[in-house]
Amino acid sequence: MGIPGCSMHGVAHAVSLEFILTIQAINGFKDILPEAVGRWQYIEQRARDIFERFGFQEIRMPILEKTELFVRSIGSATDVVEKEMYTFADKGITMRPEATASIMRAFIEHGLHVQQPVQRLYTIGPMFRHERPQKGRLRQFHQLNAEIIGASEPRVDAELIAMAQMLLDELGLAVSLELNSLGCPVCRPPFKEQLIVFLEQRHEALCGDCQRRTRTNPLRVLDCKKTSCRAVIKDAPSLLAALCPDCDRHFTEVRTVLSELRIPFQINRFMVRGLDYYTRTTFEFLTTDLGAQAAVGAGGRYDGLIEQLGGPPLSGIGFAMGLERLALLMDQHDHCPIPAKGMDVFVAALGTVTIAPAGQLVHALRRQGAKAAIDYSGRSLKAQLKQASRANARFTLIVGEDEWTRGEAILRDMRTQEQQPFALRGSSEEQAGRLLDMVQATATP
Repeated sequence: MGIPGCSMHGVAHAVSLEFILTIQAINGFKDILPEAVGRWQYIEQRARDIFERFGFQEIRMPILEKTELFVRSIGSATDVVEKEMYTFADKGITMRPEATASIMRAFIEHGLHVQQPVQRLYTIGPMFRHERPQKGRLRQFHQLNAEIIGASEPRVDAELIAMAQMLLDELGLAVSLELNSLGCPVCRPPFKEQLIVFLEQRHEALCGDCQRRTRTNPLRVLDCKKTSCRAVIKDAPSLLAALCPDCDRHFTEVRTVLSELRIPFQINRFMVRGLDYYTRTTFEFLTTDLGAQAAVGAGGRYDGLIEQLGGPPLSGIGFAMGLERLALLMDQHDHCPIPAKGMDVFVAALGTVTIAPAGQLVHALRRQGAKAAIDYSGRSLKAQLKQASRANARFTLIVGEDEWTRGEAILRDMRTQEQQPFALRGSSEEQAGRLLDMVQATATP
């Protein structure tokens, strides 16, 4: 019985189209292929190691959160909330555009402050923003995030910045550090009014976005990258000159401690960051190697955010680094050490008789912690040696039918091409143990 309205010719045509049409990744969403994953894993491993040296613990949160979380924390008048969030409006949920709000939600929901007054948390994972894709900036991007919750001392700010700098140093990346202070609820409101007066007097010279921001989020005008706006704001009043005594002392001590730790920095009074929750110390790590996307990592203090979200009145400070940008920078620096990955042993089984015992040996090698591979297709020795080379195998064990008959395989060093006999006696577990001993002895200079 046929399908109504569908001829066999139509079915054949549809099937043929499967081989013509290709489905590609969505614009702004990128595959990370195996040859690049090693670099990403290296960055993540270095980050985990350094974060844990500083007493941080990993936390993992869901990708979807209630939209209200980001509106209340990031700010309804920010570009992120107004233009960039992936929101399911009918469900009231949003794919997270950043990690700090999610970490704060988890911190409050699970009462982590009761377990330990000061929490040091980090997370690594994807974020989502609907921006114009460009070098180092995608719609699905990945971040390293580190947060210290419950500590308000200026030395904590400097310690967190020093940890971020240590990671960049150990990755072999040269960056510059810029600092600013955004004040607090005491000193910032009067400054904002002063800034609004300044901007309204120059309204026509500002771009459309900055004209709108003048009333909704005037501090963001200071961070505009357009040449016309930068010419206007170069004479704008400075928030640093308007800091209250407490904020001024805080910022002075942060700079003093960074100098004690020999971490160079510059003051950038125009740096405001794009999220409303920042207070006092803000900072960015910049590079000249990624074009317009100069920021490799950035962060700041967010005193008041936890209370704003319904939690206790605790201070907080954190930063984020973009994995895509770190990987791009490392690609441009040949001196950045990425350990070569490969197999310890490739077993080349030749002939049907050798396949089963060779497979058992490979399984035993893996059980004993070795990276081992085998080709079950029975191809020629030449083809299998090529496969071993592509797999970056350190050694290849050649087991042909003749070798199997006389109970003696050949172990080839793939770097020197030197060969030595290997006795095929005992169980597969015993063979694996002896083989690993030989491999280790041969590989050790």
